[in-house]
Amino acid sequence: MIADEIRNERRRLSLAGICGNEVNAIGRFVKAFARLVDRFGLAFHLRAERPFDDVTDDGAGMTVRRRRLAGSVVHLDHSCFQVFPIQLRQRVRQRDARSFFRLRVLRRAGTLSPCQRTSHRSTQNHRDAHAHSGSIHDLDPHGLTLRAQWITDKIHLWYMLCTIIMVKRATFFDLVLPLRDSGVSANRWLYGALRAEILDGRLHPGTRLPATRDLARQYQLARGTIVNAFEQLKSEGYVDGSVGSGTYVSKILPDELLHVPREDGPGPPAQRKRRRKVSDYARRGRLFPNLEVRPSRAFRANIPALDLFPTTLWAKVAARRLRRVSTNLLLGCGPMGYPPLRQAVASYLSTSRGVKCVPEQVAIISGVQEALDLAVRLFLNPGDRVCMENPGYPGAAIAFEAGGARVSFIRLDDEGMQVQDASMRGARLVYVTPGHQFPVGVTMSLARRLRLLEWAGKSGALILEDDYDSEYRYSGRPVPALQGLDRHGLVLFTGSFSKVLFPSLRLGYLVVPSDLVDYVSATLSVTSRHAPLLEQAVLCDFITEGHFGRHLRRMRKVYAERLSVFLECAEQSLAGLLEISGVEAGLQTAGWLSGGIDSELAAAAAAKRDVEVTPLSRYSRRRMAREGLQLGFAAVDAKEIQRGVRELAIALENQLRIFHRGTGQRSF
Repeated sequence: MIADEIRNERRRLSLAGICGNEVNAIGRFVKAFARLVDRFGLAFHLRAERPFDDVTDDGAGMTVRRRRLAGSVVHLDHSCFQVFPIQLRQRVRQRDARSFFRLRVLRRAGTLSPCQRTSHRSTQNHRDAHAHSGSIHDLDPHGLTLRAQWITDKIHLWYMLCTIIMVKRATFFDLVLPLRDSGVSANRWLYGALRAEILDGRLHPGTRLPATRDLARQYQLARGTIVNAFEQLKSEGYVDGSVGSGTYVSKILPDELLHVPREDGPGPPAQRKRRRKVSDYARRGRLFPNLEVRPSRAFRANIPALDLFPTTLWAKVAARRLRRVSTNLLLGCGPMGYPPLRQAVASYLSTSRGVKCVPEQVAIISGVQEALDLAVRLFLNPGDRVCMENPGYPGAAIAFEAGGARVSFIRLDDEGMQVQDASMRGARLVYVTPGHQFPVGVTMSLARRLRLLEWAGKSGALILEDDYDSEYRYSGRPVPALQGLDRHGLVLFTGSFSKVLFPSLRLGYLVVPSDLVDYVSATLSVTSRHAPLLEQAVLCDFITEGHFGRHLRRMRKVYAERLSVFLECAEQSLAGLLEISGVEAGLQTAGWLSGGIDSELAAAAAAKRDVEVTPLSRYSRRRMAREGLQLGFAAVDAKEIQRGVRELAIALENQLRIFHRGTGQRSF
């Protein structure tokens, strides 16, 4: 990675210099990152946001080179929370690399003349002042200024996120040890306590121990006592380290080397399980699984195209917000959320979804699941009746049942949930997904929406409208939100940014009628307090600067193209096997199986061919009249969609062939 003049001992000299000027943590980061870059044959450049006077006072400087790429570590800022721009640069002349390294060695040796020192400082300042112009100046030991033209490609890297690649971990908190017995010497007590902490696993391998001065000050012991205990642990192999680099727990402990592994045999007798007294809510609750972290494949549903999210742009917005953070933002906000974000969300919903609201009615929450929890806490008592679609969102059923509600599952037709007075009598709350029904995908008709509002007005029930992915609409006239048709304050409107942006952004919104705002605010103040404020501020900037709207328009076009490819391939390869429902909006659709194919067996056969589909029966509490599959088309590109259709067709053909044999062996 480095030119011949910088290899071996010279490279060691330059990297070692990083750790000697009060920026040890940054130095370890550079060394770890340099190893990672070297593995992939890249070159890199770290540049400070602010100019500096002397490179040796704040960081390190060296030039590196490999094949056609070159770069330099120019400056490291003292702040550990800075976003460092990393620039990949084109070829640099060998003479520039040689001259800058020689200058580095001369400066370390103290042999630079005053003229050269002054000239070098001006060169460094000029480098920072013109970092974006594409040219820098390097100085050779004879005072000759060399010009090298660079072409840069900026990417952004969070320092705090990249430090996880470091092998050794430092402890930044006081080390709490057990109390010392009166008859035990200080040296023996400290040795035994540290050894016990290591063997019990509370001090993990690679963890950096506190400095001897810090331990001496914390426990009011002589520093020599601390040093003696450390030396004894080091001699026995429990810790290692050297002067200036710290003391770390050994990777391999001596007790592990003496341990003889035994063959698997009967373990220790199982202890009797203790019966805990828990609440009725705890006994009724069931685990609602999260999204599994794995590579996307056809036809994984309920996730957007994460590879197309503008992470660099998001990082820029976040960095700018963090650099300008105020004490008020660090203190927190009210339970309803960050006021500028509430204003932005209210404006967005009024414009694009036809929601009638003011910022005071908007609560910023972690997502739809928290909205369901709030509805249970505020409007339901154990034994109350709730109505929801069948098949429907399982997270809603789990939340309602955990609260002790009696859930009635209402059938669907081509217009959405059927409004039946008999089956919905006495309901306190109705949960619906009218914009894009989950999981079937139908859109509730306008007539059915008006019928549901009329029923709610007569019965006194509330409606919780989940608008989870209706931002992406591909055909048909836009249908206003159910809340926009409500004139009597019967509808609570909720949505999430996780489907639109990325799932780990746990931010959403709940629009409540004006007379319920105080109840929602009071409940939030004693549960979640408020959503993470810094993330709210970053999202607010992302929306108000227009990035959110541009991202929606771009992704709507991408998803429409992927849907078109999916429908075209399905028509060619899945005809007679899977009937695809009409798709007007959303990130997934449903397909209905033909010929008596079992949906669970079909999903298992597709998984064998690296295709992911979900049986609709998993979302239903009753036996479905027809077997079907949920298929997502948004998360993968056209090539993967084409492959997925081919493999799914083969899997379904095999299942259909087995079914028609009539052998009774419907496995694959």
